[in-house]
Amino acid sequence: MPVKASTPLARLSRRAVLGTAAMALGIAALKLSLPAAAEEPRIIPAPTVDETAAADAPQKVAVLAGGCFWGIQGVFQHVDGVSGAVSGYAGGEQATAAYEQVGTGRTGHAEAVRISYDPRKVSYAKLLQIYFSVAHDPTQLNRQGPDSGPQYRSAIFPTDAEQARIAKAYIAQLNQARSFDAAIVTRIEPDRAFYPAESYHQDFLTRYPTHPYIVINDLPKVANLKRVFPQLYRDKPVLVSQSSN
Repeated sequence: MPVKASTPLARLSRRAVLGTAAMALGIAALKLSLPAAAEEPRIIPAPTVDETAAADAPQKVAVLAGGCFWGIQGVFQHVDGVSGAVSGYAGGEQATAAYEQVGTGRTGHAEAVRISYDPRKVSYAKLLQIYFSVAHDPTQLNRQGPDSGPQYRSAIFPTDAEQARIAKAYIAQLNQARSFDAAIVTRIEPDRAFYPAESYHQDFLTRYPTHPYIVINDLPKVANLKRVFPQLYRDKPVLVSQSSN
């Protein structure tokens, strides 16, 4: 992950971090001094509004953003009913859908994940319940854990009117129930295209499970998925290289 502008390593991209083991260790040492994302899951009510899936319902797509896409992708790759999860960018233009540009925070993009799922096995609202409870903290504005900037915002990119309706209803439900200590700041941004991220970002959690950033910030999210949603947890993740996305 990129580090804060005030640090000596601020100019390093993730591509550089992955380039040499020595540099990765330097980033790792720095990350240990930064605040980690919360490890405790949030037990929140199930959605009262959801989609209806017919017996012959086709596969659907959800696009969600909530901090670094490494962790969001890693969580949903372990959800039963999900056939693929791709890290990428949403909210901006195709011309600026590249990591170095998105990292400036000036492109309108958020690091996002495109989730392909079978609505007969896991519904859109259930994906949102996972998203809000274990995948990220929806009360953090333009930041998540040690990462800050609008590219790390909490955002839902509905692919149709039904998804937008379900997302709005669930946010209202959670705020009314005071499920969090602060108001949910998740934005709903319809009609935004998704652009896959560079290949070195894909399946990062699975490929680098001992990377300190993953250990501190993201593996606890996968553990919480297993703990809170055991009926939906799948031990073997579906990887980009194995999916049709």
